[in-house]
Amino acid sequence: MNSSNMTRYSMPAKQRTILLSGMALGLISLVITWFGDDAHHTRFWTNFLHNSVFFTGISFMAVFFYSVCNTAWAGWHIQFKRIWESMSMFLIVGAVLIGILTLTTVFDLNHLYHWADSHSVHEDKILEHKSSFLNNGWFIVSFLVILVWFYFAFKIRSNSIEEDERHDKEYKIHFKNRWWTATFLPIAGFTSCLVIWQWVMSLDAHWYSTMFAWYSLASLFVSMIALTILILIYLKSNGYYPNISLEHFHDLGKFMFAFSIFWTYLWFSQYMLIWYANVGEETIYFKTRQDDYPVLFYANLVINFLLPFFILMRNDTKRKYGTLIFVGLVVIFGHWLDFFLMIKPGALHTAHELAGHHGDAHGAADHGHDMVAHASEAGHHAAAHASTFEAGFTLPGFLEIFTAIGFLCGFLYFFYTVFSKSNLVAKNDPYLTESLHHHV
Repeated sequence: MNSSNMTRYSMPAKQRTILLSGMALGLISLVITWFGDDAHHTRFWTNFLHNSVFFTGISFMAVFFYSVCNTAWAGWHIQFKRIWESMSMFLIVGAVLIGILTLTTVFDLNHLYHWADSHSVHEDKILEHKSSFLNNGWFIVSFLVILVWFYFAFKIRSNSIEEDERHDKEYKIHFKNRWWTATFLPIAGFTSCLVIWQWVMSLDAHWYSTMFAWYSLASLFVSMIALTILILIYLKSNGYYPNISLEHFHDLGKFMFAFSIFWTYLWFSQYMLIWYANVGEETIYFKTRQDDYPVLFYANLVINFLLPFFILMRNDTKRKYGTLIFVGLVVIFGHWLDFFLMIKPGALHTAHELAGHHGDAHGAADHGHDMVAHASEAGHHAAAHASTFEAGFTLPGFLEIFTAIGFLCGFLYFFYTVFSKSNLVAKNDPYLTESLHHHV
């Protein structure tokens, strides 16, 4: 194999077969989930939402961090920036996935969101009060946001490839791309909060947290860095990227280490402030998860904080492939579980609420008045719904794991397909020399 840093990637037949098989496994798992589910197909739609948001979020974080580095005049990442460019192209697939979710929500074909049930909104004072934001119109806007993200990602990658194809002595293309990345950052900062609030936080429609968006995005960022490390190690093991050194992995390892701590800081700050205030409308979120999902609640901290913290604390562990592979796999799985815990309890509670509402026309009204008059009692009321084990909700089952594998294989298949269409290294980037001689 030509080991030149200008080599294009070619997907081996064996890898293609493995990824296609994984995608088939995920699709079969979704079909089984649909036909083995309840009348509202709550387990199916939560699995679909969970993985669509998780992998779309990783794609978004790739173009976001690429834009951060480019705007900051950084050069350490230039050798492998095509990895982030190719990851960002998955946003178009994410748009299709979220588009399906949007259509089924608008036309009342899924029952994920309590606020989407018009009768519940009229009977529930809290939902009615939030209806100016929690409505189908804003949900459609959150879908359109992904198209905006993809447009920026496409322009950024197109400019990068154009710079690759012709040597621009005045660096006009480079500075044009810097304008695109700098413009994208404030747009990404504001709109990412909007979509996370709509897609995930609004599953617990009576609850809110001003820190939720930062917390969720930190989870996605760490997952993106971990996946970058794993892909880079795989490519190097197959003879690609000969000039990527342990210095680059050390920096990526530091980001994984630092943002695992940052994620924990946000987790603790959100939990501590809500616990200290002891407002029933806020504590309901954590009380449900701590009392009825204790395995996931505490495992979340162990997997996403304690393991990365103690393993990556030493400098040398950030330079060892074996350690980085182990922590990378743990981090991706751990933050996938984090989103599982964000999504499943709220969706399950909504399913019970709507089932009760369909059986008792006053169920939603009573719950809404109870939330206003006796907020703390509402926490116990909601928690009671999840007190028994429910497959695919209390803990991930085989169908959840296999569905996630299918989405991951789909993400990687799309990534490697796009990745193979351009040079591995941006040969005309003015900061390439800095990346080639990067030293920590």
